[in-house]
Amino acid sequence: MNSTTSSAAPTPQPAQRNRSRNEQNDIDSPRHKVFYAARQTLRRHASGGNVLIAVTLLALIVANIPGINDAYFKFWDQPVRLQIGSFNLFSHSGHPMSMLGFINDALMAVFFFTIGLEIKREVLVGELSSIKQALLPIIAAVGGMVVPVLLFIALGHGTPWSGGAAIPMATDIAFSLGVLGMLGNRVPISLKIFLTTLAVVDDIGGIIVIAAFYSTHIEVSLLIYAFILLGILAAGSMLIGIRSKLFYVIVGIVVWFLFLNSGIHPTIAGVLVAFCIPATPVFAPKRYVKMIRKSISHFNAEDDEALSRRSILTKEQMNWLKEVESASDKVISPLQEMEDSLHSVVNYLIIPLFAFANAGIFLLDMKPATIVEGISLAVIIGLVAGKFLGILSFSWLAVKMKLAPMPAKSNWKMIASIAMLGGIGFTVSLFIANLSFGSPEEAALLSHAKLGIVIGSLLSGILGFLLLHHFLPTTPQDEAEENE
Repeated sequence: MNSTTSSAAPTPQPAQRNRSRNEQNDIDSPRHKVFYAARQTLRRHASGGNVLIAVTLLALIVANIPGINDAYFKFWDQPVRLQIGSFNLFSHSGHPMSMLGFINDALMAVFFFTIGLEIKREVLVGELSSIKQALLPIIAAVGGMVVPVLLFIALGHGTPWSGGAAIPMATDIAFSLGVLGMLGNRVPISLKIFLTTLAVVDDIGGIIVIAAFYSTHIEVSLLIYAFILLGILAAGSMLIGIRSKLFYVIVGIVVWFLFLNSGIHPTIAGVLVAFCIPATPVFAPKRYVKMIRKSISHFNAEDDEALSRRSILTKEQMNWLKEVESASDKVISPLQEMEDSLHSVVNYLIIPLFAFANAGIFLLDMKPATIVEGISLAVIIGLVAGKFLGILSFSWLAVKMKLAPMPAKSNWKMIASIAMLGGIGFTVSLFIANLSFGSPEEAALLSHAKLGIVIGSLLSGILGFLLLHHFLPTTPQDEAEENE
């Protein structure tokens, strides 16, 4: 046989070419991109659920141990200052913020900033970028907000706690995805996407409610200055092309301070600043790849042995690798880089600290009957029954009216189980409860509302897990979908 013929690469057969072309089309397809973005969101949130559960239990224990609980409650009243001369950044109307206020108004602004980044990313490349994919969870989320609020209003009409109607409208994404994570890959990816998108839309609803109903006396001049700075941020992102994260952080802090003292809740500043963060990188991927190739080409194959023996790099090698490092930083958009960087800070520091500060409820002076009466009962019914009925009924109507298709590999028993998980309303529900009953005179109402949130979220989580465990298929679903 001719040696040239024997060494030549075999000519791809038509079937092989078609298969390769189909694989590439799958990679480039909107479905692949949507699933990739959804998986990224799942990874960001699900891992923090167990931490949140542990911290919540710790707060409840510490708040009820005699001798320790006094120090626990007094600690959150300590003043917090970041002061230069007479100016204190952490001040509200000239008064220093308490530790609890710092957590709820400053650190939670960072949490809502990450929500804003997530919403923007979802709109650009995630589930919310496709109206066909997003419509069912959007409609379900609307039902999951409307029905609990209506139930709460019906139960609380004419009572001192009627102003807390928005408390049971939220779905905690970390907790709910944490429960799904306990079921492993038995959960179809379509259901994970459904719950994730629903929770994101819930967050949008919560942001709107906070902005519309939890603002105090408005200082118009401060608000005007804040929106001028937001305009500068938007212009820097869209018109001037500023990609420096430091620019957006510094101006964003000033916007937060102006919102804090203007009467609009400062967490809204976090969301609005997030919308101004650039979503495009400095380098296009093609330019990045060219720079990588150019820098790596300096490392010849014959130098491999020398490199393995060398303990430190030469100055030239350092420069080449620094070029790779610099290019890698510039090919990721500020939006994606900030969202990724803040993930650990938010999930493992800010949210657990918020839960530890706010979930500590003194139970020893409460009568057991308070769980089945008043605001506690209204919150529990809103979370457990209201979220379940709202999500399930609105989903059913959307599918029956052919407005949106069912999630792949799912049935109504699975959707009902996910609807039950939607009643885990921990983080944002606690946040809204603090806004609803923030005065000292309403301390008892706040404690009972928190008790309702903890019990309602716990019941929804347990029932949702049991339903999913019973109705989900026993075979792994993620692998089956990825192999199709």
